[in-house]
Amino acid sequence: MAVIHQAQLVPTKLELVSRWLPAQPWCPAGAGEPEAVGAYRFDDPDGEVGLEAHLVRVAGVLVHVPLAYRGAELPGAAERLVGTMEHSVLGRRWVYDAGADPVHARVLADVVAARAQQAALVDPAGAPLPAPLVRVAAGGPATGPEAGAVTTAAVAGVRVGVVRVLDGTAAAPVGAGTLVGTWPGQESPVLLAWTS
Repeated sequence: MAVIHQAQLVPTKLELVSRWLPAQPWCPAGAGEPEAVGAYRFDDPDGEVGLEAHLVRVAGVLVHVPLAYRGAELPGAAERLVGTMEHSVLGRRWVYDAGADPVHARVLADVVAARAQQAALVDPAGAPLPAPLVRVAAGGPATGPEAGAVTTAAVAGVRVGVVRVLDGTAAAPVGAGTLVGTWPGQESPVLLAWTS
């Protein structure tokens, strides 16, 4: 379960993502202010790293931005740093593009293999919170070939592919385990990520 604090964030998640997106090669050119569409979370079994992915509309295009929130810098990952934020409960957080985070890679591999699932949201007292708008699940093995706006990384012994532009053109390589998602207005599952 993901514990959601009623916290003040400086900058906010959307502000942080907004600053980072224009430098990404898969982000639409001339992007204005991004609009948050929804998010989903995974649980770190060790409870150390926050794993949350955002769906953001930029210049009419829906993009997928998985993030890893850490209480300290991740050695060797400076090029994947999205930025830092101050969390009024947890203190300073280092926010990374989760596509290259080893905890995200392991958890994503477990989810696509149906050994884990999307995190349920609870408040600090353990009371359930409303389910997120974005629902994700294992999508089964891919038939390939790999296609679409995807970033890949080999992390913690896992090859991870993160679909960045959710326009329906992405495909995972043959045999990869897939993560698919739905959200309001998108009832047919869409490929979000894969592992192999």
